[in-house]
Amino acid sequence: MNVTFNRLAWLGTAFALIVVVVGAMVRLADAGLGCPDWPGCYGSLLVPDQTAEAAANAAFPERPLDQGKAWWEMFHRYIAATLGLICVALGVIAWRNRNDPDQPVLIPSLLVGVVIFQGLLGMWTVTLLLKPVIVMAHLLGGLTTLALLFVLARRGSPRIKLGKGMRGLALAGLVALVLQIALGGWTSANYAALACPDLPTCQTQWWPANMDYQEAFILWRGIGIDYEGGVLDNPARVAIHFTHRLGAIVATLLLGLLAWQLVRARVGLSGWWVGAALVLQVSLGVAIVWFGVPFAVAAAHNGVAALLLLSVINANQRIRTG
Repeated sequence: MNVTFNRLAWLGTAFALIVVVVGAMVRLADAGLGCPDWPGCYGSLLVPDQTAEAAANAAFPERPLDQGKAWWEMFHRYIAATLGLICVALGVIAWRNRNDPDQPVLIPSLLVGVVIFQGLLGMWTVTLLLKPVIVMAHLLGGLTTLALLFVLARRGSPRIKLGKGMRGLALAGLVALVLQIALGGWTSANYAALACPDLPTCQTQWWPANMDYQEAFILWRGIGIDYEGGVLDNPARVAIHFTHRLGAIVATLLLGLLAWQLVRARVGLSGWWVGAALVLQVSLGVAIVWFGVPFAVAAAHNGVAALLLLSVINANQRIRTG
């Protein structure tokens, strides 16, 4: 096993987790358009200082410089670019050692492609003015990068023979979690986190009557629309938020069952990790609504979603059927 490759994969995993969390913080700080151009910020690779602020505002009069938001955005770009270099390095090492039977090549090559596409999504997030489908895809791309790095870092971990039913449950839990994360991204991108401000009801009803599903899940609305702050009416946002809650119920039931079965099967600490991350994630989701989307809680909700994803991927890696 290539020690350098393995250490780099773990470093990339840690870095990717940081990038995902910082990306969420950029979103929560309403800093997604803190720099209205890409890859620079108001025409510079650094955030313009006070002496250059007038020139920056003259170049982009429709979006005056907010240095706080601009630094959030550029910090995210800097660490994302560093992560990209780590992924490229892994790809280069894998290609150079491709004749080594212990060297994975397919996943590192795929990883390079993913981070390139992720860079494009980052650019389109800005140039298409926070279009929700791009924002959601950018989130999923970041988590895909994290997952691929984690799989590389955990390759060769011991596996336990279990039945096909357990394997199917683990895969079903992973699919449900990915769909739920996508719904969470769609909820955030459409500013629907507080569309249902009460719990366990929504708009004081168990099944809100004022939901507009026809508008809620339109993925493409054309070019040139500024989505900062959202463009949907409240009934559509309620539909999005309520669907996210329904998805949370399904995902929680599946992952709770998976955690219980893993603990019963004594698959190391895998079941406990899934269960702990699941309980924390559900608690944070409730706290977001209960306390009105506190910045730290909402950022933690994104970070724990990533950790829950890693715990479920780990569970899938540990199970073998033959």
